[in-house]
Parts: sequence; structure tokens; C-alpha cells
Amino acid sequence: MLRQIARLGRAVPSAGNRALAIAVYADAAGDPVPAREAGYEGVACVDDAARALELYCDLWQVTRLPWALRWCQGLLEFVLAMQDDDGRWVNFILDWEGTQNREGRTSVPGGDFWQARALQALAHSSDILGDKRIDAAIRRGLRHIVGATDVPADVRALHVMTALALLDDTEDHELRGVVATWCDEIVGCRDGDMLMNSPFERGRPHLWGHIQEAVLADAGVRLGRADLVVVARKSADILFAEVVRGCFNLPRTQPYDVASAVYVLARLADVTGASEYGALATAARAWFDGRNAAGQPVYSRSEGRVGDGVDGHRVSTESGAEANIVSAQALFDDVVTLARELSSSEALPVSVG
Repeated sequence: MLRQIARLGRAVPSAGNRALAIAVYADAAGDPVPAREAGYEGVACVDDAARALELYCDLWQVTRLPWALRWCQGLLEFVLAMQDDDGRWVNFILDWEGTQNREGRTSVPGGDFWQARALQALAHSSDILGDKRIDAAIRRGLRHIVGATDVPADVRALHVMTALALLDDTEDHELRGVVATWCDEIVGCRDGDMLMNSPFERGRPHLWGHIQEAVLADAGVRLGRADLVVVARKSADILFAEVVRGCFNLPRTQPYDVASAVYVLARLADVTGASEYGALATAARAWFDGRNAAGQPVYSRSEGRVGDGVDGHRVSTESGAEANIVSAQALFDDVVTLARELSSSEALPVSVG
């Protein structure tokens, strides 16, 4: 995974001398492919860079490998450069010169997911990197989500994660109140006991980025609200238990679906101490090694890459940024072991050496 991220990594000098971003997609031959789902979107985005920033900050904390810190610094530089003076983030760059896509609907300044993910990554990295620019960027960005209405529950979950990270350094009573309000919004967006991603979703919610149960469990502990943990457990029991036991036998499963399941189940195991959640998290991780509808590994350990998913009974031959970043987070213990075996030439983009 780290090797594939390195293959997809590129310097973006216009965003800063150290700036690094990660190509969104790669074809079967490993060549980068721009995103085109909503017209021409671009070659790299804040969505991926922010998640990678969290990954490499965690890796740096555990290993203290110099190349992991180089990734942290480069991704941070890119994320900071994509924020406007008013605090909103643009998502995509159109080319490796760093030209921002300011018009596309998946990139316009202040879009829900990239605004949320950028803030989450900065809140996570603030203490780890100690860069004074981070706190200023957070302050500018927060005002666009505090007080925002009609926010989808899966995005609001990212807001709660950001706020909980910020509360680690303070007992800001106003922020605690905001967290409580946001959690109530998430709880209110459900069908029976099943937490939904938005009020407009019908049937079972998609698992891509669905982490509300984990967020409510963590917030419940921090706020002293056992009711949030109860809601989280009931929803997780409905959404994840059967899917994991059935090897994610869905029409299409992406690594982010599975990584979200792993995150929810692992957090519930930690918060509740219930062994069944830990066992389910372990079973979910096995999807990457062949416990899936295709019966084949999605993670090629020899090639150091994760396929973009399983369609029916076929593993995708493509391997993009999101697939490898979220898989590395889900398999973090494996990543730490691998990281210690890699040289900087294997772990960093060729363009930065």
C-alpha cells in the first residue's frame, strides 16, 4: 500500500517547495488516471491528501522514520495551499502544475466532504507536527461548519471527529455543546435503529464512509452520554454483523466500505469491551486477503497495492489513492511492519527522492 501511494505521489511545487499530492486513480498498468466522474475533475485532491496526512502522521508517531515525516510535511503543505483566505477548501488540482479546479461540483470551495476532511486531518496533525499554520487554518475553516444546517450525517460525523480531536487539548464548554448538538443530529438521521447517511437515503445505507456508529461511541464516552453508545451498538449490529459474516457479498464492494466497517467495529470493541466487535473487525480485515465474494486477495502484498474493489466476483485491476490510503488505515499494524522494511526510495515519490 505504501509502495503504491509512493508510485502515485507527485510533487506540486506551486503549492509549496515541499508539497506532495497523490494521483486519484491508476489503471491496470499503474499509470495515473485523472478523475472524470463529474466531467474532468483533476489529477489529485484534498479528499485523498487529507486522509493520507492522517495516515502518515500516525506512521510518523509510531516509527519516527524520516521519510514518513517528509510525507507529513508534503501533504500538509498541499492541504494548506488549497485553502482560500476565507477558510474554504478547493478539492481538485487540474494538473501537476497545481491549477485549482474552482468550478466543478466535486471541487468548488467549501464542499461538504473536502472541507470536513481537511479540518479533520489538520486537527489530527496539529499536536503531532507542531506547525503553527495549522491552528490558524483550523480557525478559518471551522466557521464554515459551525452553525451550518442540512449537513448529511456522514459528513457531520467527520465534524464530530474534528471537534473531539480539538477537545483533547481543551475543555471548551461551547465546543462540547456543539459536539452534543451534532451527535443529536446524527442520531436523528435514522430508519428505526439503523443510522442513515442522509435523510434522503432509502433502504440500507451505503457503507462507503459510514462511520457514524464509531463517532457516536467515542463522543458518548467523552460527553458521558451512554445513550449515544446504545444507539451506536444497535445500528452496528444491524448494518455490519451480517455483511461481515457474509464476506461483504454485495454487488460491489470498495476498500472504503470495508475500512469503514473495520473502523466502526474496532472502535466499538474498544469503547464497549465486547469481544464480538473485535472478532468482527478481524473478519472484516480478512476481506483484503481473500475473504470476499471473489475469493481472491484485493491486497497484493507482493506488488504492494490494493485493488479498487470487488465487482461481483472480480477484483479490480485498478489501484488508486483512496483504495490504498484507507486500506493502510484498516491494516495499520501491517503497515507499520512494512514501513520499517522500506527504504526512502521505495516509500517516497520518485519526483522528490
